[in-house]
Amino acid sequence: MIAEDTIRNVLTEILDPEYGISIVELGMVSHIDVQGGEVRVGLTLTTPSCPAGNVILEGVRTAVAALPGVETTDVYLQWDPPWTPDRLTAAARRLLGWET
Repeated sequence: MIAEDTIRNVLTEILDPEYGISIVELGMVSHIDVQGGEVRVGLTLTTPSCPAGNVILEGVRTAVAALPGVETTDVYLQWDPPWTPDRLTAAARRLLGWET
């Protein structure tokens, strides 16, 4: 069985094209569910009109599907609760210049 941490780790390689920061650091990964070889990943984009949404979704699908042991991958958008800056990690806040 593939571990949630393994999936989260590979998702750190997916960068938001606008900010150049990992979607994990930005707090966009809202849900990961692993049932045997089936993986579901819920994402909350920073805005519903995010122009890079499809690129991010496809990047997640491709990265997760490439992991050993993954048989099916379902990546979906989850809007409740909505994304807020509170989801940013301390590292993302520093990269954005919001903290020192």
